Amino acid sequence: MDTEFIKIFLAFLVLMNPFSALGLFLNLTKNYSVADRRKVAQIACTTIFVTIAFFALLGEFLLKFLGISIGSFQVAGGILVFLIAISMMNGDGNPVKPNEEDIEIKTTLTASAVVPLAIPMMIGPGGISTVIIYSSRPGGWFETVAIIAAGLFISLFCYSGLMAAGRLSRFLGNTGLNILSRVMGMLLAAVAVEITINGLKAILPYVMS
Repeated sequence: MDTEFIKIFLAFLVLMNPFSALGLFLNLTKNYSVADRRKVAQIACTTIFVTIAFFALLGEFLLKFLGISIGSFQVAGGILVFLIAISMMNGDGNPVKPNEEDIEIKTTLTASAVVPLAIPMMIGPGGISTVIIYSSRPGGWFETVAIIAAGLFISLFCYSGLMAAGRLSRFLGNTGLNILSRVMGMLLAAVAVEITINGLKAILPYVMS
């Protein structure tokens, strides 16, 4: 389970790439007090954890309810994640996440923390698809516990990153963030290939029969 936890955590880390949300967080909270900034970070990261836990527990049930095979969803999800990875390696960022200039800022602190900061800026369609894919693999409750535990740790990691957003942005700069995004994209491509291969293994016997 330790190895599985690490793999899932790294998949979340490279897909969510919390560093990409630093600019939005600073923009959202530029006129807030330190206490309010902390509250925004707490609400956003709690939303991330709840989203991951929800789809980890109910993801496989949703697929069965919609009549979608696990293999088909793995292939589709792997392709989506791979396209995100290619875009990140090209320096275009995550294509399924909004640009900061296109985001409508909500008037209340809680609303802004949930949407757009947590969803979809930090955990979007790619992240949710990945949670469902991992939750639908054989492994029973051990797999579900590993996903939820990884979700808790990535949420805490995101919280730490948001609280240090100002220092990290100054330290990394635009060049550092761009390089980091490209490295994340390379790692994400490897995750996407693994997901797609597992999906093909699941559906090919049915296709060939």
